[in-house]
Amino acid sequence: MLTLYHLWLNPFCRKVRLCLYEKRIEFQMRAESVWERRDEFLALNPVGEVPVLVEDDGTALSGSDAICEYLDDVHPEPPLIGRSALEKAETRRLIYWFDRKFNTEVSENLVGEKMMKRFLGLGEPDSMKVRAGFANIHTHLDYIGYLVDRRKWLAGEHLTLADLCAAAHLSSVDYLGDVPWSDHEAAKDWYARVKSRPSFRPLLEDHIPGAPPPPHYRDLDF
Repeated sequence: MLTLYHLWLNPFCRKVRLCLYEKRIEFQMRAESVWERRDEFLALNPVGEVPVLVEDDGTALSGSDAICEYLDDVHPEPPLIGRSALEKAETRRLIYWFDRKFNTEVSENLVGEKMMKRFLGLGEPDSMKVRAGFANIHTHLDYIGYLVDRRKWLAGEHLTLADLCAAAHLSSVDYLGDVPWSDHEAAKDWYARVKSRPSFRPLLEDHIPGAPPPPHYRDLDF
């Protein structure tokens, strides 16, 4: 069985989990404390980061983009990178948007400051970064609303990895209760559609000891 080395609120790990669940691939998860720099884990990925997916034969794949592209090639149904050349290009563009821009402007400022610092023992959250995260998330939710006002899903007429990537980042922030859904109805409606998919249910069952999610986190109707 495949083994996914991950961290619970890491959006890149969540993206891979959603990809695996959408394709109905059986796998087991192993939480990896990357700050411990275990030799056994570094042998799988010298960069020392999650996610890492290990095949039955010991082959290790690292990096969420590489893992998801690999899964889409090896398990082509359902296609998540896109069905046409244009949809594939748009899917990859939006994945880059959320994995780079959203991650830098929102995920790192909220999840990184409020949760990861706690795990790493790095002190209190930087209030300026937290405020920046709260300010920046509105732009991204507006952009999601703009896209779904013109398309069925973010990259076009089909659900793609772009939707899973965006939802992975938002789900990590939503675990903290920090997504202003009431100000962004279009983005909220899109997220509710993704959140209602069977692939999303295992993420909604995540529970970090000492840091429970808000009640709406598991509520499919918010």
